Amino acid sequence: MFMGVNNFNYETQQGPSVVWSFSKVLRKIYPNDDDYVASLDNHFKYFNTTTAMAGMILGATLAMEEHDGIKSKDAVQALKTSLMGPFAGVGDTIIWILLPTIMGSIAGYMALQGNPLGAIIWLFVDMLLFWARIKLFDIGYDSGVKLVTTMANQLSAFTEAASVMGITVVGTLIATVVKVYTPLQFQFGKVKLAMQTGVLDKIMPALLPALVAWMVYKLLGSKKWTPNRVIVLILVIALVGSFFGILGVQPAK
Repeated sequence: MFMGVNNFNYETQQGPSVVWSFSKVLRKIYPNDDDYVASLDNHFKYFNTTTAMAGMILGATLAMEEHDGIKSKDAVQALKTSLMGPFAGVGDTIIWILLPTIMGSIAGYMALQGNPLGAIIWLFVDMLLFWARIKLFDIGYDSGVKLVTTMANQLSAFTEAASVMGITVVGTLIATVVKVYTPLQFQFGKVKLAMQTGVLDKIMPALLPALVAWMVYKLLGSKKWTPNRVIVLILVIALVGSFFGILGVQPAK
């Protein structure tokens, strides 16, 4: 709850925070060192969601590991990947938009009137949210127990479905988060054709972001390329492309 963003990085984001949270309890589940290390390595993988909602996902995955051990590794990762996006959408809307807007308006209005009750109410809401995060972990854990007990025979099908959903979530992240476009225009007399909207978007929307993601994926699969080298390469491509007017420096409108 407190380390959700303190161990954040731009490669695996909240992955180290998950490992920090799980390190002691996984040691109890896996007395064997090899299984323990394998489980930690699995949780070091990419994970990112609203911190207040993460407990529910982690509770479910913990129950799966407690019941099935290291053989549930793929199912655990599939579940985390498939749920982090939808839970982030709900959590961000409620916690980062609705609550600050509503409580900020109430507290701000009362403060203008010289009434400290608004700030007190806001603190009370934060206390309720703190309790809710703990209960969400319990709910997630109970759901995970039911998943591996009542649906044991369907677990492989569930894992495959969760994997497909996880890939879909990652695909939407590429299309919405990676901002790459070209301002190039072809002109024939008085007729102008924008390369981005007139050609690339007609072939496939977000084609350039998909190509960049594919390039990074292939480079990271090579032993010669480290994440730091890939980041430097992306910076160089962005600077050179922007200088020559091949790539845009702002999202296309």
